[in-house]
Amino acid sequence: MTLRIGNASGFYGDRFDALREMLGGGELDVLTGDYLAELTMLILGRDRLKDPGAGYARTFLRQLEDCLGLAHERGVRIVTNAGGLNPAGLADAVRQLADRLGIPVRVAHVEGDDLTAAHPGSLAAHAYLGGFGITECLRAGADIVVTGRVTDAALVTGPAAAHFGWGPEEYDRLAGAVVAGHVLECGTQATGGNYAFFAEAGPGRDVRRPGFPLAELHADGSCVITKHPGTGGFVDVGTVTAQLLYETGGARYAGPDVTARLDTVGLSQDGQDRVRIEGVRGEAPPPTLKVGRNRLGGFRNEVVFVLTGLDIEAKAALVREQMADALAKSPPREARWELVRTDRADADTEETASALLRLVVRDRDQEAVGRALSGAAVELALASYPGFHVLAPPGKGAPYGVFEDVYVPQGEVPHRAVLHDGRRIPVPPAQDTLVLQDPPEPPLPEPLPAGPTRRAPLGLVAGARSGDKGGNANVGVWARSDEAWRWLAHTLTVDAFRHLVPESRELTVTRHLLPNLRAVNFTVEGILGQGVAAQHRFDPQAKALGEWLRSRHLDIPEALL
Repeated sequence: MTLRIGNASGFYGDRFDALREMLGGGELDVLTGDYLAELTMLILGRDRLKDPGAGYARTFLRQLEDCLGLAHERGVRIVTNAGGLNPAGLADAVRQLADRLGIPVRVAHVEGDDLTAAHPGSLAAHAYLGGFGITECLRAGADIVVTGRVTDAALVTGPAAAHFGWGPEEYDRLAGAVVAGHVLECGTQATGGNYAFFAEAGPGRDVRRPGFPLAELHADGSCVITKHPGTGGFVDVGTVTAQLLYETGGARYAGPDVTARLDTVGLSQDGQDRVRIEGVRGEAPPPTLKVGRNRLGGFRNEVVFVLTGLDIEAKAALVREQMADALAKSPPREARWELVRTDRADADTEETASALLRLVVRDRDQEAVGRALSGAAVELALASYPGFHVLAPPGKGAPYGVFEDVYVPQGEVPHRAVLHDGRRIPVPPAQDTLVLQDPPEPPLPEPLPAGPTRRAPLGLVAGARSGDKGGNANVGVWARSDEAWRWLAHTLTVDAFRHLVPESRELTVTRHLLPNLRAVNFTVEGILGQGVAAQHRFDPQAKALGEWLRSRHLDIPEALL
């Protein structure tokens, strides 16, 4: 018996038509939508400050209005975390929408994740719940289940446990569903979107508009990742590997219901646009739940000075000295400069002859980053380096957020399923738990025999995908052949990573080997400062960190090129 689960959203703002595309494109039993991320929770928290009835993803309601009748007609159940900070409010809004459209729909929701009251100073503090609240709602007959902050994979484990009758200690089956859920959660990232080798030619590899993924789940926890026929993009072992490495760390991928062992994942091509996942093993979950805390950190402003032509370093030094004198009258708590040398010698356009000098200031006082910065920058317009101009005048300064994660015992979180008939069912915490720790490092493969090498980009022989977890970033790097894996595992060490990514040299970098995936996964602690909302670096979510790493040159065996 197969359960077909599709996904129609990877973030708040994803392709609006995806819900209808997935409902109309082929057979489905359940359709999920992931709308939440660390930054989204901050955005929804600010919405709720203005309107206590807000706090959920309004886009979902508009999408549902367009195709609720189609979902009902086809018998497809919908499970989404679009409830955000207000799942009960979204559930009520869905009921009102269904009544207005005259469509009989049973709507349930999951609650208990909101711990804001227990964390003073937080704009939003929410525990990452597991999937069994969703399971209770579906077993009671819900057609639509709305949640707040659950793990991304819970949108798949909940329906799978309901469909197959899994209990909370069937760890291998649950772990298989977690892996399937992790592949599906970011939508088209599993079907050729954001893929390192997107430019390779070949039939069926048109990534201009990738279709959304679905999983054919089986009772033993194995699955096949695929997509609807005739949709764009493609599914192969590479696209699935890339997504498995996204925002993960070591071999143990922990969640509220189960810890999935990523070092046991087996991938194989099962036909065109079909990848089989099997062999996944699971363990008891940790005794604690992660709580994501978002708070306002203060105010932030920036100005980007354009430096054109000759004497770039001298121009940068001049404006830095001038701004330092001006800002000394009301110094912000933090001022950070960055010179980006985008300029070229003898350039044939003014833009390519220019470098960018970026100043970012932060303070708890909006005045210190607003008027003080604006006045200092504008007053230099006729009194600084030749060719002075800025990309845009600085504004008043905008609030920025800070993300932190803390952990609480599972039993302290009141996980509840609120059924469509109003009954409230408590969802007990995991009875058996296992404190999370890294397993022993697996042995390295045999190194390649010595031979001639050539200086070339890493990306010619390896793919990568990177992302953020609070202030940390992960970079997963994988090889596409056994020979390339033998070289990669011995060459891309922590020291080599630090050499290739200089800003990581003073940070803690951890490497994890995943031989089944022919991959190494790096975690870089603190590289993103206080999280994406604080905009600590040029690429605040580390989305392109992996692609930068792939562009770096090292000595690669000619046999691999």
